[in-house]
Amino acid sequence: MFFFWAKMPAVRAAMVAHPEAEWIWWVDSDAAFTDMDFKLPLEKYKDHNFVVYGWPKLIYEKKSWTGLNAGVFLIRNCQWSMDLIEAWAKMGPQSTEYDKWGQILQSTFKDKNFPQSDDQSGLSYLLLKEKDKWGDKIYLESEYYFQGYWVDIVGQLNNITDKYLGIEKKMPSLRRRHAEKVSERYGKLWEEYLIKDKWRRPFITHFTGCEPCSGDHNPIYSWETCYNAMQKALNFADNQVLRKYGFVHKDLLDSSSVSPLPFDFPSNSSV
Repeated sequence: MFFFWAKMPAVRAAMVAHPEAEWIWWVDSDAAFTDMDFKLPLEKYKDHNFVVYGWPKLIYEKKSWTGLNAGVFLIRNCQWSMDLIEAWAKMGPQSTEYDKWGQILQSTFKDKNFPQSDDQSGLSYLLLKEKDKWGDKIYLESEYYFQGYWVDIVGQLNNITDKYLGIEKKMPSLRRRHAEKVSERYGKLWEEYLIKDKWRRPFITHFTGCEPCSGDHNPIYSWETCYNAMQKALNFADNQVLRKYGFVHKDLLDSSSVSPLPFDFPSNSSV
């Protein structure tokens, strides 16, 4: 099972090998964590077995294969999930009906412009055609960036940093320098302000189309654009860790240098 289908045997093997794990979390290799304080709201998903970023309207009304993104998902370690993987994987390249499934998926989703059967279209198909069987246990998450498209995110990173700094300037308790050991507690202090303003850092930034490992990136993006965007996202996340030690990357495009911060930054200081 090659390319995007390779996750199927890997996830199933992890489920079988770790029966003690309630959840298995798949994250594509071209995705980066960009909110180092956020914790998955697992209680929110207590009645579901599968969580993926997506929008019901795009799947059920628009019949779009991009109505969800299967590159990041949570799957509960249970028999229902095993059954889902089996149904999903039947559309994959190990199946004798692989070519047939490519035709079915392309005819179902009119915006799908390539003939191969892929995992994302396959999951969308199961939701669309077998909603009664799978839909109630699949949560389409869009209330936060469970995974976000990098093109929509990277240009906003400096603005997001400024918003966080603006809150810290007003709240000494949030900007107090603290050890990594107590970071979880400080992360919880932020929730009051982030929920009130209904925004936060993107949890996962997904570099869909950049293909950093193969280099076979989508021609609508230049390699330089992708590379610079990855640097910005990784340094944006790195700054959240460095702050605990009193340092920061001044420029998100400069990974090689860091600068010290005043102890009470950003009270009356700028970098």
